[in-house]
Amino acid sequence: MTVTQAESAASPTVMGSIDALAYEAPFLIEKLLKDHIVETAEEGERLFTEVKRFLVLTHADESKIWDMYSLRVDEVWHQFILFTKQYMDFCQRFFVRYVPHNPSNAPEAHTRNSVEVTSFEDFQHCYRELFGESLPDVWYDEKSVTLRRRVFNDHVGTLTLQYEGEIVSLLTPSGELLLSANALARDALAFIAQTGAFYVREVLGLDDEEKVALVATLVEHNVLRVGA
Repeated sequence: MTVTQAESAASPTVMGSIDALAYEAPFLIEKLLKDHIVETAEEGERLFTEVKRFLVLTHADESKIWDMYSLRVDEVWHQFILFTKQYMDFCQRFFVRYVPHNPSNAPEAHTRNSVEVTSFEDFQHCYRELFGESLPDVWYDEKSVTLRRRVFNDHVGTLTLQYEGEIVSLLTPSGELLLSANALARDALAFIAQTGAFYVREVLGLDDEEKVALVATLVEHNVLRVGA
């Protein structure tokens, strides 16, 4: 769907903000590359497009809480905000107010119970209705995992392993089960639990396909997050 087609289908609330989709920010893409948040400028552009679409979608119905479902899209939004003047100008131009960075786009905690909280399925449906296409793969962080990807473990030093026969389990500090696998993944999980940042190809004890699958699963469950 083109911007013009999206405009024709949009409600009056969206009409003023839909032009935000054409906004370009080469300064942001340059920073994403410099800070190794993305591998290519094209990847940065795809993620930034989704930041703009998220803002347009949430602006269309501010009576609801719209959660942010991608750490990668959220990180690009955060990086955009660091360019304070440009971000403030962007918000004022397209949304007539400053849009604070809030991964849940939510009111204060004490009002949350009185506001409709949307689900991921709601988000998918509204996205398709507004933009005329299904949610693209960049919203699923685990789909960006490749051997050359760098990933980060913000829980390093807090995760533990539990062994029961041929099964090894990765646990949170409170003992909550994150993942169970057979003994072949023992070295891989031990490496991941103890390493703050690594390339997928560096994971120990597995073949390439298994490395990607294991890391993607941990990204999907928010144990790891994806870098460039």
